[in-house]
Amino acid sequence: MMTGGKFLAKRVGVAVVMLVLVALLSACLPGDGKNSVEKPANFLMGIWHGWVAPISVIAGIFNNKIRVYEPNNSGWWYDLGFYMAIISGFGGITLSRRKKWQQKA
Repeated sequence: MMTGGKFLAKRVGVAVVMLVLVALLSACLPGDGKNSVEKPANFLMGIWHGWVAPISVIAGIFNNKIRVYEPNNSGWWYDLGFYMAIISGFGGITLSRRKKWQQKA
């Protein structure tokens, strides 16, 4: 059992790690000006933007330049990467799901 001080220290540590992760993830959001017509977002950026889409939605509330989808992209390949990341949902891409069989007692 944790004491009050250890529990508080653990909660503060988790909060700091979460804030650092959010700051790092928000450094490469769609619409941040890093991509242009001359240098459009590519397949890998599409994957990244798909992964950070939930953060982009929240950041877009506070900054109207941030979008969920990068308008300056390379076309089909960016779209493929973006949708692969959205569909995978931070997990593996599978076409079928395994059913978990429960043993009956």
